[in-house]
Amino acid sequence: MSTEYFLFTIKFILLIMNKKSGGKMKKTIIGTLAHVDAGKTTLSESMLYLSGSIRTSGRVDHGNTLLDYDEQERSRGITIFASQATFDWKDTHISLLDTPGHIDFSSEMERTLQVLDYAIVVINSLDGVQAHTKTIWNLLKHYQIPTFLFVNKMDISHYNQEEILEDIRNNLDERCIDFTTSLHYESLALCDDELLDLYLNNNTINDQDIAMHINKRHIFPCYFGSALKHQGIKVFLNGLDKYVIQKKYPKTFGARVYKISRENGQRLTHVKITGGVLKVKEKLLNDEKVDQIRQYSGHKFQAVESVEAGEICVIKGFKDVQTGDGLGFEDTHILPMLEPYMNYQLILPKDCDRFEVLRNIKQLSEEDPQLHIQCDEKTENIYIQLMGEIQIEILKNMMKERFHVNVDFSQGQIIYKETIVHKVEGVGHFEPLRHYAEVHLMLEPIERGAGLQFETECLEDTLDRHYQRLILTHLQEKEHIGVLTGSPITDIKITLVAGKAHLKHTEGGDFREATYRAIRHALKSSECLLLEPYYQFELDIPSTYMSKAIYDIESMQGEYILPDEIGDRITIKGTAPVSQMQNYQLDVISYTKGEGHLFCSLNGYKPCLHQEEVIKTFHYDSEADIDNPTGSIFCAHGAGFYVKWDQVKDYMHIPMQYKIPQQTTYKTSNYDNQDLETIFERTYGPIKQRLSQSTTKPLQVQQDKTNQPQQLCLLVDGYNVIHSWPELKELAKENLDVARSRLIDILSDYQGYKQCLLILVFDAYKVKDNIGTSTQEHNLYIVYTKEAQTADMYIERATHQLSIQYQVVVATSDALEQMIVLGRGGRRMSSRELLEDIEYTRKEKMSEFKRKQDVSRNYLLEGIKDIHHNKS
Repeated sequence: MSTEYFLFTIKFILLIMNKKSGGKMKKTIIGTLAHVDAGKTTLSESMLYLSGSIRTSGRVDHGNTLLDYDEQERSRGITIFASQATFDWKDTHISLLDTPGHIDFSSEMERTLQVLDYAIVVINSLDGVQAHTKTIWNLLKHYQIPTFLFVNKMDISHYNQEEILEDIRNNLDERCIDFTTSLHYESLALCDDELLDLYLNNNTINDQDIAMHINKRHIFPCYFGSALKHQGIKVFLNGLDKYVIQKKYPKTFGARVYKISRENGQRLTHVKITGGVLKVKEKLLNDEKVDQIRQYSGHKFQAVESVEAGEICVIKGFKDVQTGDGLGFEDTHILPMLEPYMNYQLILPKDCDRFEVLRNIKQLSEEDPQLHIQCDEKTENIYIQLMGEIQIEILKNMMKERFHVNVDFSQGQIIYKETIVHKVEGVGHFEPLRHYAEVHLMLEPIERGAGLQFETECLEDTLDRHYQRLILTHLQEKEHIGVLTGSPITDIKITLVAGKAHLKHTEGGDFREATYRAIRHALKSSECLLLEPYYQFELDIPSTYMSKAIYDIESMQGEYILPDEIGDRITIKGTAPVSQMQNYQLDVISYTKGEGHLFCSLNGYKPCLHQEEVIKTFHYDSEADIDNPTGSIFCAHGAGFYVKWDQVKDYMHIPMQYKIPQQTTYKTSNYDNQDLETIFERTYGPIKQRLSQSTTKPLQVQQDKTNQPQQLCLLVDGYNVIHSWPELKELAKENLDVARSRLIDILSDYQGYKQCLLILVFDAYKVKDNIGTSTQEHNLYIVYTKEAQTADMYIERATHQLSIQYQVVVATSDALEQMIVLGRGGRRMSSRELLEDIEYTRKEKMSEFKRKQDVSRNYLLEGIKDIHHNKS
C-alpha cells in the first residue's frame, strides 16, 4: 500500500469518525480557475499540502502533482481534465475542483461551474488580468458564483499589491478588496448600501455580514502570495474558513450531472447532490441504477454507501444520463455559454471501419458534448467542433490510446451563426391524412450573446397546456439552423403565440413537424443576418513593432486600444474577427523575431463583415434542404399536399397574431409634431416620462415656420461617441452622467451652428422594466431606448422612416450600424469625423465672429474719426 493511499484512507476514517461523534464541519465545493500558467494547480497543491492531505507538494514542471495525473497533462504541463480532491482546514471541509486554464479546454472548465459553491480565480501577478481571465469572470457572473481571488507569484513580481489591485478593479470589478492586511471598513462599506448602513451605525462590520455579502457577490476578497513557496496560503485558507457559508439544501432528492468520464471502459457519471441523500442500489430516471458511489481525491477513490446534499461523487452504473442533466427535482438541462467556433473534418486512415470509428467517437462526445459530432449522410464525412490546435492534438492521442486509430483533421472552418433583424411570426402546419397540428411562433431579435430563449403566450382555451409544453420541448430538443447558410440560429426569443390540435387525429410527432416548419417559415419571412465569431485579443510586443501591429489589426478590420503610456514594450488590446486573426500568432512570432506574444479568447459573435461573400461559399439552398423544410403540409380531398412557405398564409387555419405596423405616409411639404411622435411610439411604445426626471417634457418637434422640412437630420449613437472621444471617455471612467451631460452640451452648441434636427440616442436596453423615453433638452431630442432595445435597433428603424423626409446622417463608429444605415437610405459619419466637424465648425464660427467684430470695430473707428473731423 502506497504512502499517499494510506494517508488518504486514514484521513477518510477520521472524517467518518468525526461525523459519527457529532462533529459538524462546514461543507463547501470550491473550484480553482485561471488563465493558463497563472499557477492554479500549484495553488491547489499548496493548499492540499498545508492542510495535511498530501505528504509532499507536487510541481507541474516536475510532473508529480496529485491533480494532474493524466499522462498527457503531465507531459504537456497543463490541466486538461477537471479533477477533484478533498481536505479540511479548521472548521471547513472543502471539496476542491481543479479546472483547465487553457482556452482550448474552456468547455471542461465551464461544466464544473454548474456545481460550485465558491470559486477561486488565480491571477498571475506578472501578467495581471488577461483575456481569458475576463471570460472566466463573465462566466462566474452568469452562474452567480461567489468568488475569491488569489494573486500568485508575488515573490517574483515587479508590481506591488496596489498596482495589481488597481488593474483587477479596472478590468474585473471595483468591489475587489484586499483582504491580506487589516480590513478597511470604508472600502467594504462602498460595496453595498446595506454594508454602508451597518458601518455608519456601528463604525464596524462583523465577519458574518462580510461573509453574507461575499456569498451575494457584493464583495470579492483578494489575497496575495506565492503558491510555489507557500507564501500567503495559510492566510488565504483562514479567509476561506472564516467567510465561506455552507449552502442549505432541501430534503427532497436532487442532483446535477457535470461530467461524464470513462475508466477501463466503464462509464462514470460525476454529479453534485443538491438535495436529500443518494444511496447505492437506488433507481433513478427510467430505471437507471446506482451500482456504486465513489468519492475521489486525485485518481484514487473510496467507495461509499451514500452521499448527502452538498457533496460531489461519481456514480457507476448510469448509461443514458448526459452532462448538464438534472436528477430528482433538478428537472432542467443546463446549456453551456461557451461554444467551439471551428469545425473540422475527421480524416480516417484507409481501410478503416467508418461506422466503428463513429460509434467510438460518440463516446468522446458524451464526455465533451461541445464536440458536436456530425456525420454527413451523403458524403459519409465525420465533422467535429473544436476550440483549437491543442485540443486537436489531445483528441488524436485519445483516439490512438483508446481505439487504436490514427486519425487526422482537415483545415478548420469557421462556425457561423444566423439571427434575425426584425420581429416576425412564423406558421407551421402539418396535416397529412389522419394527422393534424398548426403552430404559430413569434421570433424577436434579442441582445448579442443571449442565445435562444423560449416562452409561451398561448391561451389554454386555444391550445391545451400539455400540447404547449410539448411544443416548447420540440423547440429545445435540437439545434435549429438558418436559411442563409444552414448555420445555427442564435440571439432570438421564440414565443408560442397560437396553436391548434384535432380531437382525433393529432399525435405528438405532428407538433414536432409543425414547430420545426414554423421556425423555418419565420426565418424565410424575415430579414436574416449572418454572424461570425470574434476574438478578444492582447498583443504584447516590443514598441518598435507598434506601427506594424496597428496596420495588421486595421487590415483585419479589428478594433484596438493603445495604453496611455508606452515603454520598451506595449500591450495592444482589442477585438477582431476570428476569420482574420486565427493564424496571426505565426506572423507575430515572425516579425517580432520571437519576442511578441498574442493571447486570444472568444468574444462572442458579431455581424459578419462580408456577409454576401461568405453566403456564396456555402452554396446552401434552403428550399432544397429536405431535412429542414420551409413549407407546410395541408390536406384536401383526403390527401396531403405541400405548400411553399410564401403561400402558407393563404392556407393556414389560425389568423396571424402579429400585425405588422403600416408605414406612415408623410406629406412632401410638411413634417409636423404628430408624425415624429408616431415614429417614436411605433419604435418603443407610448412616450412616457422617466421616473428620475418627472419634470421632463414629452418629445415635441417645433414646426418650421416656413412650412418647409428641415434638410438635415443627424442621429447620434450617444454611448458609441462617448467611448470614442478621448475627453468623454476619461469623464465616463469617473462618472458616466457627467460624460453624458458634456456630450449634450457639445451637441447643443453644434446644433445651433448647423440648424439641423439632431436626435441623440442612448442605449438603455439593459435597464429592467425600462419603457423608453424621449425628451427635448434645449434644441436636441434625447432618446433612451426601452428594455431589450439597443441604440442600433432604434437608429436603424429611425433612419428608414426619417429618410423619407430628411437627409439622414448617422454618427457612429459601429461598423455594422454603418452598413445598415447605408442600406436604409442614410449616410454615415464616424465618431471621429463628427468630432472633427464639430471642432472645424466651432473654429469657422469663431473666425466669422472675429471678422464681424473687426468689421464693427472698423466702422466704430471710422465713425469716431468722422466725429473728430466734423468737430475740427
